[in-house]
Amino acid sequence: MNKLSVIMPALNEEANIREAVTGVLKALGDLGIDGEVLIVNDGSTDKTQDIAQGLMVENSGKVFIVRHEKPKGIGASFWDGVDQARGDVVVMMPGDNENDPFEVLRYFKLLADVDMVVPFPLNKGNRSFSRNVVSFLFRSIINMTFCVNFNYTNGTILYRKSLLKQLSSRSYGFFYQADILIRLVKQGYLFAEVPYKINARKGGVSKALSLKSFLNVTKGYLKLVKDYYFSFNRKSLFVDLCDDSQTKVRKDDHLG
Repeated sequence: MNKLSVIMPALNEEANIREAVTGVLKALGDLGIDGEVLIVNDGSTDKTQDIAQGLMVENSGKVFIVRHEKPKGIGASFWDGVDQARGDVVVMMPGDNENDPFEVLRYFKLLADVDMVVPFPLNKGNRSFSRNVVSFLFRSIINMTFCVNFNYTNGTILYRKSLLKQLSSRSYGFFYQADILIRLVKQGYLFAEVPYKINARKGGVSKALSLKSFLNVTKGYLKLVKDYYFSFNRKSLFVDLCDDSQTKVRKDDHLG
């Protein structure tokens, strides 16, 4: 575990992207983490691309850009970031600057003992009432459907990248985080849940609450239910553990 890649999807985030990137870079420096920021410009029509290019020039070798000519969605942006990431560990932090990077990245060293770090927000009052209600309902459905007990499933999860590259299925909408998390947990990978604080959004509009997002989430949820409970190829969900995972190391030590 040597390097961290922070994947930062951004769709029309000209009001937030600079502060989001500089905050991540400062947290990496303060915590002594070797890392990079991959800004995924998801078809922005404002000045997001210009600001991102300026940040890349100012922080040569630390900031990179992946550009979508048209919006593909946050899940597609995340997976494009994973495919371009140079780090051994990846985390998604949106370009809306809602997350305090220090709050999340301070748990980076936990990956010496687990394969995923799953943060859950403490100060939910910084989000709208409607978003908190939707989040509660979503989490409850996921927990009941798949017999898990997560505090949060759509946050800034730290993943060992090899686990993601191993997955045979990718969800490209807002359901992508829950999809990844359930598939990996059901494979037996070790994880740790940790608390963190979120910032209040300073500008722009959240894309999480929209009809398109709801339809994408529903589609992703139904596919995961089908794969887990009804697929004839269900065994494909349970593959050999990654050699560099702490789960495999501890399993081998136990067997040995």
